[in-house]
Amino acid sequence: MKQKVIAIVGPTAVGKTSMSIEIAKTFDGEIISGDAMQVYKGMDIGTAKITESEMQGIPHYMIDIKNPDETFSAADFKSYVQMYITDIAARGKVPIIVGGSGLYIQGALYDFNFSKHKRNHAIVHKLERILAKEGIEPLYNKLKTIDPKQAEKIHPNNHRRVIRALEIYEATGMTMAERQRQQNTETPYDIFFVGLQMERKLLYERINARVDKMIKEGLVDEVRSLYEKGYEHCQSMQAIGYKEFLPYFRHERSLEKSIDILKRNSRRYAKRQYTWFKNKMKVTWYTMVPGEVDKQRRNILRDLAGFLKKE
Repeated sequence: MKQKVIAIVGPTAVGKTSMSIEIAKTFDGEIISGDAMQVYKGMDIGTAKITESEMQGIPHYMIDIKNPDETFSAADFKSYVQMYITDIAARGKVPIIVGGSGLYIQGALYDFNFSKHKRNHAIVHKLERILAKEGIEPLYNKLKTIDPKQAEKIHPNNHRRVIRALEIYEATGMTMAERQRQQNTETPYDIFFVGLQMERKLLYERINARVDKMIKEGLVDEVRSLYEKGYEHCQSMQAIGYKEFLPYFRHERSLEKSIDILKRNSRRYAKRQYTWFKNKMKVTWYTMVPGEVDKQRRNILRDLAGFLKKE
């Protein structure tokens, strides 16, 4: 019999964290962070990392397990998540994965075989030489030509992902979308995907308010500390909430403009998250409406109770 797993997904700022605590308390669960950036130590405010008081005693995993100068791949994420699912279930608890990193969650729960696609360092070095000599524009234009759908998902400032997409195409002759279609469509787990959604205008207001709160809590100083420690070119600093301030520290952009761009990028990311989960997984969606959140919470707990009882 497949191990039951609860996955709580949806766009940033929709309320996944508080919902996950309620679910974990109700069903004796433990939580695995599905946010690929929360693995990094010292990146707390910008990743909206849950605080110890917010955890309310519920064990959390996949948080603060890497230093900012370490790499962390979808394959790494899969290994950790599957290990924690096994460990949590072995102790009679319910594994609950909560997040936002669509490909990472899909790869872990559907057991994608990442080992088939090891890095081709010759191609990577060739692309990196082009980047150093000519900038990102020719590489990004090439990606738009060979894989326009992937180009839409990747910001040109995310050099690492642009190079990875081109590397995969040059090494295999397949786009990333074609490669993903070859992956497993069956999962080794029995999963209930709880999807939280919200009317777009309200969600965007919540995202903007969250960014303002992050600024008040010291986000700029958090990013400055990482920048001054020499992490500027690390994978971790390409995360939304961090990369937007790098031009500010280089005196290339004002703080106000950087904050505006962070809000814009966060809204765009929320849209991409929602689209990913809508198209890639069988999610049961619950619309969070002001004044009816408690009602939806009861609906979710009722549906999950039925799921967990079902053999």
